[in-house]
Amino acid sequence: MRNLLLLPLTLLLFSCTKTVTVNKAVKDQPLISYVNPFIGTDGHGHTYPGAVAPFGMMQLSPDTRLEGWDGCSGYHYSDKHIYGFSHTHLSGTGVSDYADVLLMPTNTITFNNGADGEKGYRSTFSHEDENASPGFYEVLLKDTDIKVSLTVSRRSGMHKYEFPSAENQIVILDLEHRDKLNDVKLNILSDTEISGYRFSKAWATNQKLFFNIQFSKPFKVEDTLMSSTFKTSTKAALKFHNPKNEPIYVKVGISAVDEQGAKLNLEKEIGTKTFNEVKSEIEKLWKKQLEKITIEDRVEDKKVIFYTSLYHSMLAPHLHQDVDMRYRGMNDSIYKAEDFEQYTVFSLWDTYRAAHPLYTLIEQDKTNDFIKGFIKKHEHGGILPIWDLSNNYTGCMIGYHAIPVISDAYLKGIKDYDVEKAFQAMTFAASQDHLGLDAYKKNNYIPVEAEGSSVSKTLEYAYDDWAIAQMAQALEKSEDYKTYIQRAQFYKNVFNPDTKFMQGRFRNTWPSNFDPYEVNFNYTEANSWQYSFYVPQDVSGFTTLLGGKKALEQQLDKLFSASQETSGAEQADITGLIGQYAHGNEPSHHMAYLYNFVNTPYKTQERVHQILTEQYSNAPDGISGNEDCGQMGAWYVFSALGFYPVTPASNTYIIGTPHVEKATLNLENGNKFTVIAESLSEENIYIQSATLNGKQLNNSYLDHNTIMNGGNLIFKMTNAPSQWGTTTNSAPVTEIKDHLIVQSPYITTGNLAFKDSTRIALGVADKDVSIKYRINTSEIFKTYKTPFYISETANLEIYGSKDGKESPKQISEFRKIDPNLKLTLSTTYPERYSGGGNLALIDGVTGTTNFQTGLWQGYQNQDLIATLDFGKQKEINTITTGFLQDQRSWIFYPTQVTYLSSQDGKTFKEIFTKKISVKENEQVEKLEVNFKTTNPTSFRYLKVVAKTLGELPEWHLGAEHQGSSWIFADEILINE
Repeated sequence: MRNLLLLPLTLLLFSCTKTVTVNKAVKDQPLISYVNPFIGTDGHGHTYPGAVAPFGMMQLSPDTRLEGWDGCSGYHYSDKHIYGFSHTHLSGTGVSDYADVLLMPTNTITFNNGADGEKGYRSTFSHEDENASPGFYEVLLKDTDIKVSLTVSRRSGMHKYEFPSAENQIVILDLEHRDKLNDVKLNILSDTEISGYRFSKAWATNQKLFFNIQFSKPFKVEDTLMSSTFKTSTKAALKFHNPKNEPIYVKVGISAVDEQGAKLNLEKEIGTKTFNEVKSEIEKLWKKQLEKITIEDRVEDKKVIFYTSLYHSMLAPHLHQDVDMRYRGMNDSIYKAEDFEQYTVFSLWDTYRAAHPLYTLIEQDKTNDFIKGFIKKHEHGGILPIWDLSNNYTGCMIGYHAIPVISDAYLKGIKDYDVEKAFQAMTFAASQDHLGLDAYKKNNYIPVEAEGSSVSKTLEYAYDDWAIAQMAQALEKSEDYKTYIQRAQFYKNVFNPDTKFMQGRFRNTWPSNFDPYEVNFNYTEANSWQYSFYVPQDVSGFTTLLGGKKALEQQLDKLFSASQETSGAEQADITGLIGQYAHGNEPSHHMAYLYNFVNTPYKTQERVHQILTEQYSNAPDGISGNEDCGQMGAWYVFSALGFYPVTPASNTYIIGTPHVEKATLNLENGNKFTVIAESLSEENIYIQSATLNGKQLNNSYLDHNTIMNGGNLIFKMTNAPSQWGTTTNSAPVTEIKDHLIVQSPYITTGNLAFKDSTRIALGVADKDVSIKYRINTSEIFKTYKTPFYISETANLEIYGSKDGKESPKQISEFRKIDPNLKLTLSTTYPERYSGGGNLALIDGVTGTTNFQTGLWQGYQNQDLIATLDFGKQKEINTITTGFLQDQRSWIFYPTQVTYLSSQDGKTFKEIFTKKISVKENEQVEKLEVNFKTTNPTSFRYLKVVAKTLGELPEWHLGAEHQGSSWIFADEILINE
C-alpha cells in the first residue's frame, strides 16, 4: 500500500521539475516565396513593387504615376501605363520624392513621356505580365513587346531588356522625370558608359544623386534635349547596335557623394557579375533576412501577409553611404565613417512606435548604426533629425522621436556608440525654442495661439521627454531626470475634465464649440478621439484624470463604437476606421492594447484580432493606410506574434492575441524565442492560459530581456473571454510617481472680447490645487473661490498652488470693445477657422504667420464681406486689414481689397481699392492693406470686401485636385 502511494507522488515531483523542450518554428519553403510586393500598391498604401535590398540605397522600380498623393511611391496598382524605371523610391510615405534617373526601353525616339495624351515613350502594361519578389521585378511593355527585368545589390542595380527584334532598340534616359531640377549633368563617357548627377528639389529641397550607367551593347546618341537653364542635356535617346538581338543589360550605380562613388559602388557590388548572379545573391540575402523570424501556420494568406509586413519593415531606412564608407552629411559636406554605416529616410513619427522597437529585437547591429548616424546628423546638421531625407531636414511631422529610438535601445542594452554624446544630442533637441517648445517650456503645455498642432505636440513632446528621463535616470543624471520627468507630465494640462478629451487651450480657455470628431489645426493628421489616449508613459496618471480604470475602459469602448464620420478639415490619412480608431494612421496604433491596463485583456484580444483580419489582406489594397516606411508592417509583425511595444523605452511588451500558430525569433545573440498558440482558430482568439518556459504566466505583459534570453511562450486559446490576465496584479503599469507637477488652472467661462462686462469662472483638473489670480499686475494675488466680473480691458493672471509648489503663471487679455460697434459678416467661415468667433476681426488680437495658431479667420472660395457699424458718425484717419499668404496650405492673398463707406448702411461708396497680383510664392507672409488720409473721412458704416482668387492656379500643386483657395484675415483696425 505504501509503494502505491509513493508512486504517484514521485511522478508528480518529476512532472513539476521536468524542463519542457519545444521545437522552434520551421519554414516549409524559402520565405521569399511568401512575400507579395504588390500588397500596398493599391488604395492608400503607397508602396512600390520594384527590386530593393534590405535597407538598400537603390530601389529600382517602375513608375506609373507622376504626381498626386497616391503617387508618392511612383507606382499605383490602378494605373495602366509605365513611364519607365527609376532607381530611388519611398515606401509608404505621404509626400512624394525620389524616382531619380529614369530609363525606358522603347522603339521610337521621343522625349515626350506621353502623360499629355500625345504619343510618348510610356507603354501600357498588364498585371498578368508582371512579376515581383524580393530583389526582383519584371514586366512586359505591351506597346513595344519589350520584356524588362530588374534586380539589385545594395547600392547598384541591373536592368535586362529583351526586345522583340534587333531593329530600333532605343533607351530613353530622362533626368527631368518627376522632381524639379536644381542642377543636372550628363556625361557620355563612351559608347557603353554614361555618368552624371541629378540635384533635385521636392520634399527634400536639395537632394543630390550621382550615377554611373554601363551598357552591355554599344549605343549611339541619336538625340538629346538641352536645358536652357542648365546648359546641358537632361534627356538622351540611345540607339543600340545589337544585330544578334541579345538581351541588353544595363548596370547602374548610384551615390550621394560623387560620380566616382557611384562607379565604385557599381564595380565593387556588381562588376562583371551576370544578371542571374546578382539576382541569386540578393535573393540569398533576403532569405537570410526574413529568417530572423520563422512562423508556421496552416493559413497561407497569414504567412504571405506576415512576411510581406516583415519585408516592408526592412525597406527603410535607406543605406546612404558608399562602399568606401564616404557619405554626405546634413551640412552637405562629405565625411568618412570608420565603424558604422550611415542611413537616411527616418520616418520617425511613424517608426519609433513599432518599427524601431522591432529592430531592437532583430536588428541590434543596425540599431547601433542608426544611433551613431543620429549623433553625426546632430553634429553636422545642428540637431537630431525629425524626418531626414537624403541628408535634408524636411521639417515634416512633429516631436523629436529620434530620442525614444535612442533611449529604447540604450535601456535594452544596445549601446555601442558614444552614450554621452547621444544624451547631449537628446537634451539639446529638447531645449530648443522652435516648433512650440518655447511655449511648451514656459506654460507646461502649448497654447493654441502659440503653435499649430498644439495638442499633438504637447502630447508627443511629453512622451519624448519621458524617454529622456528614463535614460537620465539610468545614467544617474538626477537633475536631468527631474527636469524631464516633470515635462513628461505636461499632458495633464491639455486634458479637459469636463469633456474627458485632450483639447487645445486658446488663450487659457477651453473653446465652447469643442467637437472630438473635428479634424482641425490642434491635432496632427487626427482629431481629439485619435489623440486623447496618447499618454503611453503614464497610463496610470491618465486613468486617474479620467476617473479610474472603469472610466478608461468605457472611453475605449466609446472610441471603437463611435461613428466613423469626422468633421472639420478633410484628412486623407485618417483611414482604417473602427469607430474613431484609425489604424491607417499611427497615433491610434497602441490603443487596442490599453484594455490590458484596466484588467480587461480579452477586449484587447478582440480588437487586435479585428485589426489583424480587417485592416490587412493579401491583396494590392491590403494595407488600410500609408505603409509609412515599415510602421504598418511592424505593427502586424508584433501583433501577429502576440505582443506589442505600447511604450518604447519601458522594456515592456503588452500581450495581445497571437495570430499565427507558431513563431520563432532567431535572435542575433544566438538565442531563440518561440511563441506557440495551441488550438488557435478564427473562433479561438482568446487566451485561456499561458506558460513561459514551463511556468504559468498570468501577467498580460512581457519583459524585453525575457525574449532576448530565449525560451518558449505557450498560449492556450479558446473561443470565449477568460479570466486570464484580469487580476489587478497581472496588469501592466506605466506610472510617473515622483516630481509631480502642479496642474495649471484655466478659464472655464468668460468672453475674451466683450462689450459691457464678462463673468469669469476658473477651474483646474486637480481639485486639490488652489487657484490664485489677479487682475492686472498692480493687484496682489487672491485665492479663487467664486466667479467674478471684468468690465474693462484687463490682463487676468492665474496660477495653481499645491504642497508648496506652483504651476506657471498664465496671462489672458480680456479686451473691452466699443459697445456701439457692431460687426456683420455677409459670408460664413468654418468653425475650425473661426479665429475666435464672430468678433475675431475686431477683437484686437492679430495673427502670426502661422495660420494653425487659430487666430485667423478663413474663407474658402468666397469673398470676405464684413460691415462695421460704429453706432454714430466717426472721423477716420486710417483703416488697416491684415491678410495671410501660405500657398502650400492653399492660402492666398485676396486679389483685391476695397473699403466702402456709408451714412445709412444701405448706400455705400468706394473710398479705397488695392489690387494685389497673384504670383507663385512659397513664402509664408503677412500683408497689411492700409487706407490713410490726411483729411479725416466722416462716416458711420464701413464695408470691407476682399475678393477671393477662387480656383487654384494651374501651377499650384493642388490644382490637380480641383482645389480652391482660401482667404485668411485677422484684424480690421480703425484709427480715428
